[in-house]
Amino acid sequence: MIDPIYYDNASTTKVDHRVIKEMLPYFSELYGNASSQHEFGKIAKKAIEKSRRQVSSLLNCFEDEIIFTSGATESINLALKGFVEANSCKGNHIITVKTEHKAVLNTCEYLETKGIEVTYLDVDKNGLIDLEDLKTSIQENTFLICIMWVNNETGIIQPIKEIGKIAQSTNITFFSDATQAIGKIPVDLQEIYVDMLCFSGHKLYGPKGIGVLYKKPEIEITPLIHGGGQEKGLRGGTYNSPLIIGLGKACEIAKSEFKENFLSLKTKKEELEKHFTANAIGIVNFKDIETAPHILSITLNNFEADEFLMMKSKEFLASTGSACNSEIIQQSHVLNALKIKNAEKVLRISF
Repeated sequence: MIDPIYYDNASTTKVDHRVIKEMLPYFSELYGNASSQHEFGKIAKKAIEKSRRQVSSLLNCFEDEIIFTSGATESINLALKGFVEANSCKGNHIITVKTEHKAVLNTCEYLETKGIEVTYLDVDKNGLIDLEDLKTSIQENTFLICIMWVNNETGIIQPIKEIGKIAQSTNITFFSDATQAIGKIPVDLQEIYVDMLCFSGHKLYGPKGIGVLYKKPEIEITPLIHGGGQEKGLRGGTYNSPLIIGLGKACEIAKSEFKENFLSLKTKKEELEKHFTANAIGIVNFKDIETAPHILSITLNNFEADEFLMMKSKEFLASTGSACNSEIIQQSHVLNALKIKNAEKVLRISF
């Protein structure tokens, strides 16, 4: 039996064998608690700080700006809820986008129950926000802008650099969910103004259950998890040494192999675009704008996406939308916001 080709990497990637090798000793040999003062603890803490350097090197930021979490969802909750609680004196209005990940949208909906006002920006047919809409949405009480870097269902890249300039010029904190951007497209935090940013390890060949919140030192947030004071008091709990170390190695590999990976992803995407078009299987969405090299959105000609995937299940594995919504049978909120016709025929392929 031939295994099907895995085309659902936007939902999760396998763990790189080099990452596993790096992690293994910290499960059974170097198993010390990184908060302990004895030798085993110091070894684990040293490895964690190495991981912090590897992550900061990939992002081109400072080591003390990296906070380890359990993943992007926790990072989003920490960034949004933590910022709101710590900065209530500065405002109570957040601007975000209708096509954000559910982790952002559901957190914003929760914050609305706590008295926070939220503006949900529309997007155009290409999934992009209108920068003028962003500007006109800013109020005197706006204290946070929250906009995803790369959309997880469509691969659409928002104009983050321009958004950052608007946030900086108006002295508004800017947070971006960069989960689908890190390791896939250039992200240099010395060139782009972002105050907070998050991503997950399992999207770039690292382990599940580990993620990052990047935060500038001057941005104050209140912790969600109180405990032993780990992560500068912002995320209590015993350090998950193996996963943190695995994430660091994945980031090191992502940086060292970025150029070849980018070209490989782009080539695969172009080849599959040609295949779907030449064989009249489907139409490539967002063909006329820049999208991330690892996500391909196709509207099928003759089948609904679920039906097509069932037919082709022995050949390849892909998705009809975000895997985070897989247990809820409903049409994608992203495709709804884009007003895409025949949304039930849209297939997401990710490399």
